[in-house]
Amino acid sequence: MKALILNSGMGSRLMPLTKDKPKCMTQLCENETILSMQLKSLSLCGIKDIVITTGYEAEKLMKYGSELAHQLGVSVRFVFNDLFDSTNYIYSVYLAEKYLHDDLLLLHGDLVFDPTILQSLLRADGSRMVVSSTAALPEKDFKAQIMGDRIKSIGIDVFESAMAAQPLYKLVLDDWIIWLKEIVKFCEDGSRSCYAENAFNIISDSCNLLPYDIMGLLCMEIDNLTDYKYIKQVLNK
Repeated sequence: MKALILNSGMGSRLMPLTKDKPKCMTQLCENETILSMQLKSLSLCGIKDIVITTGYEAEKLMKYGSELAHQLGVSVRFVFNDLFDSTNYIYSVYLAEKYLHDDLLLLHGDLVFDPTILQSLLRADGSRMVVSSTAALPEKDFKAQIMGDRIKSIGIDVFESAMAAQPLYKLVLDDWIIWLKEIVKFCEDGSRSCYAENAFNIISDSCNLLPYDIMGLLCMEIDNLTDYKYIKQVLNK
């Protein structure tokens, strides 16, 4: 299994912390950044083959990520999105496509999560997306519409039969290839500024993506300074 970490964005809503570095290099506690915590969790779970997309401050991220990878004994490949300021991460996935024909763990680079989530997620059967049945439905963040036992659609504007969702996926190859082909189609048709989940919603009936309910465990994106302060408080208790 490979991991894909999406780190091309500018992190403008986390200014001034991202004034001169990518969001994933934001320090959360002593000697720990978002990326260092993610890579340590992946390494402990035996995932040693990692693809990281870059864009904003790419050289700094490549230097820092390479140093972390060396320390942890993992292999990291960087894929640069030269249109990072005008595209969404669907285009970063498209650029990395040739490296992604494996079972895949897909996550956003600003995601902070309890390490036990990753361990249990990888043991779960089939393709999974992290959801929470106990979290309130967010107004402006991802939600997953669940029909029967499968995820039918994912998006910000999804409310019916929905649970709060986080961009942490375990994808078996057959399901992932169906989604990846649609991502490629979107990008080659010029749809490069939407979410990768827009492509998933087109093919969801063919892709057996199941919810993985973490209930109240910590798993959230650091999208702004309020999120950052909350996560720091939780981690430094």
